[in-house]
Amino acid sequence: MQNRADFTTHYGSVYFDDDVDTSLFSVPPRFRGCDEVLQAGQAVSGIYTIFPAGFNDGLQVYCDMETDGVGWIVIQRRQDGSVDFYRNWADYQVGFGSLSGEFWLGNDNLRSLTETEGKWQLRIDLEDWESNTAWAEYDDFQIHGDNYILQVNSYNTNSTAGDSLTRHNGMMFSTNDRDKDIYDYDSCARLNKGGWWYRACYQSNLNGRFGQGEFQDHIVWLAWKSDYYNIKRCAMKIKSS
Repeated sequence: MQNRADFTTHYGSVYFDDDVDTSLFSVPPRFRGCDEVLQAGQAVSGIYTIFPAGFNDGLQVYCDMETDGVGWIVIQRRQDGSVDFYRNWADYQVGFGSLSGEFWLGNDNLRSLTETEGKWQLRIDLEDWESNTAWAEYDDFQIHGDNYILQVNSYNTNSTAGDSLTRHNGMMFSTNDRDKDIYDYDSCARLNKGGWWYRACYQSNLNGRFGQGEFQDHIVWLAWKSDYYNIKRCAMKIKSS
């Protein structure tokens, strides 16, 4: 065996013995989504690089391998208020935060993932300040166009959180510096302190301010709790279907 100083670094390998023919070794598979990573035996939730169509250099994502045992790509997470979600169009476009904590995956990434690559399912997990949990699923989710228009249909009636997103179907994404809502009197993004597919203004506001209390500009899911109850934790997840 070679000395450690002579080891050749290869992607996915620690070293090669000097008497092994490396010409037969293959590069690691390029999984298109978290579901394929899970099917390959990686059952631990965490950060992985996937290679969906159009992502030749790969895309780092957080994979939830536990919920329903199917492998979800997490596209948003709120849990402790460590990241400010009251941001401008450019920030939401490219994404921000930490994949291991609070983050937004980025509207460009959401569009590239869902606009042309088959059909996608959306799941939203919620937790209140009393540790009660609920979820909502939609079997048809897509973000398309330069204004990141939300397409969301086929609400799963078995969901426990109720439907607070269908009302936003067809809306463009709005931020504090790009008002795309249909509210005539003000900017919903400025009023509710987040970027979202506001109408006039919302039935859900998962990118609002973090905190416990009764504030309309905080994290809200109306069908589960009132607009004066602020959600403690939420996560948005997608997978191909």
